[in-house]
This record gives sequence, structure tokens and C-alpha cells, in this order.
Amino acid sequence: MIGKRDIQEQLRQAILRADVTRYRLAQLTGVAEAVLSRFVNGKRTLTLDTAAKLATALGLELRPLRRARKGR
Repeated sequence: MIGKRDIQEQLRQAILRADVTRYRLAQLTGVAEAVLSRFVNGKRTLTLDTAAKLATALGLELRPLRRARKGR
């Protein structure tokens, strides 16, 4: 199962690889540039809402995992 840390690390790597500055990403998402910087530098985590905004701006998709039913 993919955990919150895995998702955040994938998003962090996507931001670092993106062909867009943090300033522009902040403009596109409404997320403060300082928040992006602290996140990329591992000094803070993101809310689901913020992660979704960033994922959308980067052309990524956040999807819920399907959980197996008990007894399977």
C-alpha cells in the first residue's frame, strides 16, 4: 500500500523535475512559494487539498486506493 510519505515524495520529485519555477507553480496553484520551498526541502508536509492543487498543476492525478475487503 502506498503511504502518505510515498505520495509526498513522489510529488516532491515531480516538483523538482518540473519545467516550471516554484514562483510560477505558486502562481498557478495559489500555494505560497514559501510553502512550496519548505515542502521541497522536507521541512513541512502538505494537506490533501494543497497536494491536489500541485498535482493538477503538474499534470498528475491523485486517486484513492481501492482497499481489499476483509476476508479476501
